[in-house]
Amino acid sequence: MVEFLTDPIVVTVLLTIAGVGIVIELFSPKFGVSGFIGVLALLFFFYGHFQAGLAGYGTVLLFVAGILLIFLEFFLPGAISGTLGTIALLLSLFIAGGNALQMGVSILISLFFSILALFIMIKVFDKRLILFNKMVLFESARKEDGYVSNINRTDLLGKEGVALTILRPAGTVIIHSERIDVVSEGGFIDQNAKVRVIKVEGASIVVREI
Repeated sequence: MVEFLTDPIVVTVLLTIAGVGIVIELFSPKFGVSGFIGVLALLFFFYGHFQAGLAGYGTVLLFVAGILLIFLEFFLPGAISGTLGTIALLLSLFIAGGNALQMGVSILISLFFSILALFIMIKVFDKRLILFNKMVLFESARKEDGYVSNINRTDLLGKEGVALTILRPAGTVIIHSERIDVVSEGGFIDQNAKVRVIKVEGASIVVREI
């Protein structure tokens, strides 16, 4: 059993199954069959190499630490945690494999099929990464749905009022007993001067002296 699990071809197959299974699991809202198969393949890999004496407890702990660091990358700023996790993960595989060249080839083949599975899931099956969807806001606040960035006071167009403060060009006017922040059309308007609202552009209310 140990000789079979440590065979270079079997190692490549196990790592490929693990990579593809984990990639497919990224598109699932819950931990499912593909993720279980991927984790099981990794357990078989480390079990075989552990029993063969190629991997010790330190190698397994290094692998677990790599997984945890990559998981923390989704919650911590920067890419330090993810980078350290990836290095720890690859290092644990290389240490467990014994032969660095054979392990490097196996990892490259596994990465190739994992990236291919990712491409197929996105381009062919039009899937989206569930974790990515949770991190990124895809919905937009549209005016048609009742969302507005500010109150549009178009009801003030043509209304007349009195300048409560000097407009240089910004200031405050009184229109129907309501204090409103406005800007003049461009010139200086003295306090207590009569004004009329001539334009409303979003939150900007433009007045002209009468």
